[in-house]
Amino acid sequence: QVHLVESGGGLVQPGGSLRLSCVASGSNINLYHMGWYRQPPGKQRELVARLTSIDNTYYSDSVKGRFTISADNAKNTVYLQMNSLKSEDTAVYYCNAFRFGDHYWGQGARVTVSS
Repeated sequence: QVHLVESGGGLVQPGGSLRLSCVASGSNINLYHMGWYRQPPGKQRELVARLTSIDNTYYSDSVKGRFTISADNAKNTVYLQMNSLKSEDTAVYYCNAFRFGDHYWGQGARVTVSS
């Protein structure tokens, strides 16, 4: 079973950038579809980005062109580079590993976009 730990959240001004990291242990990220979800205050959790297969990615319309998901297999780590951040990007961001109908989650990283 994979264990996920996120880092890199924080407070950033509108227009700024942050990079979230998700370090996996217990299993290799190559065995999973890795992704990032977020849960804005008072709203449901939503999919932001996912690595669907080798060199294939999915992005929600709200982040397309601003966010980039990537993976470093040697470090067993997945990243989410977030640029041109907006106030509506404020949320708790969760790393997710999905395989055979099972979801595994990290503890979450809070991102606050505010001036």
